Amino acid sequence: MSGFRTVMLLSALTALFMALGYTLGGSGGAVIALLVAAGMNLFTFWNADKIVLSMHNAREVDAQSAPEFYGMVQALSQRAGLPMPRVYVIDQDAPNAFATGRNPENAAVAATTGLLNMLTRDEVAGVMAHELGHVKNRDTLIMTMVATIAGAISMLANFGLFFRGGNEENGHSNMIATLLAVIVAPFAAMIVQMAISRTREYGADQAGAEISGNPRALASALAKISGRAELIPNPVAERNPAAAQLYIVPVHVSELFSTHPATEKRIAALEEIAQDMGQSGSPPPVSMSGQERATQASALSPVAPPVASPKPRRSALDPHGRD
Repeated sequence: MSGFRTVMLLSALTALFMALGYTLGGSGGAVIALLVAAGMNLFTFWNADKIVLSMHNAREVDAQSAPEFYGMVQALSQRAGLPMPRVYVIDQDAPNAFATGRNPENAAVAATTGLLNMLTRDEVAGVMAHELGHVKNRDTLIMTMVATIAGAISMLANFGLFFRGGNEENGHSNMIATLLAVIVAPFAAMIVQMAISRTREYGADQAGAEISGNPRALASALAKISGRAELIPNPVAERNPAAAQLYIVPVHVSELFSTHPATEKRIAALEEIAQDMGQSGSPPPVSMSGQERATQASALSPVAPPVASPKPRRSALDPHGRD
């Protein structure tokens, strides 16, 4: 059902783009808009992952440079029945993660050092299982296409501010065309984009819970990072607001205009999934498939030491609690 809804919403977004082109340039404008949308989606199909990773200055890691994190993603990928994605780390304090790539065979997952230092190993596993859920559901391509078309609508709307629009043969005035271009179309595109993104987030939460077998760990991670992500500056999202839809939690936005469901609702849904799985207590941690022997904190650099506390914390980088 969610897949059908996504197709309908994506079709509505494309139709909106064509309608805007028709309003500004008549039937010829609609055809040009369709061709532009097709060209942009084709370019995005092949280059989305490169654009997103470059935007975040992400660095690729492997079993030698980040054995604990890489091994975790490898174990989760095997559990999900997915090809091993490329694994990236972003040197950024804001805790967040995302997935990108046109299909499971060309996917990449990334997490910030802020997230890796803040969460326990099981919580990081829940987050990365969520991102692999996006890969499994092919959300990475869908959401990139959505962002591309929505951005094109906004660009076309701005174009209408400076050039005379309108379809004279149908009696539309320039004033109406400009009003539609500047206000109605971008706002409608934003609503459709949010609807698609929210649908895909619920789906990825469910898939992530199934992949990790630990929905409560993902719920705990969401509770920890949602507040921090809003407080810690995210330079990439500030420069490119469209990037916000990539992250596991939104940044610097109200619930009304968020591309994500409210964190409280997501946590409640994950709790229901845990109960359906028959989990009354703490679920077992994710198996590391032999990778737990590599637990040095230097696996990810730079890594800030945890805040001193009465008890050592089991971090995502070092399951033995060492600094």
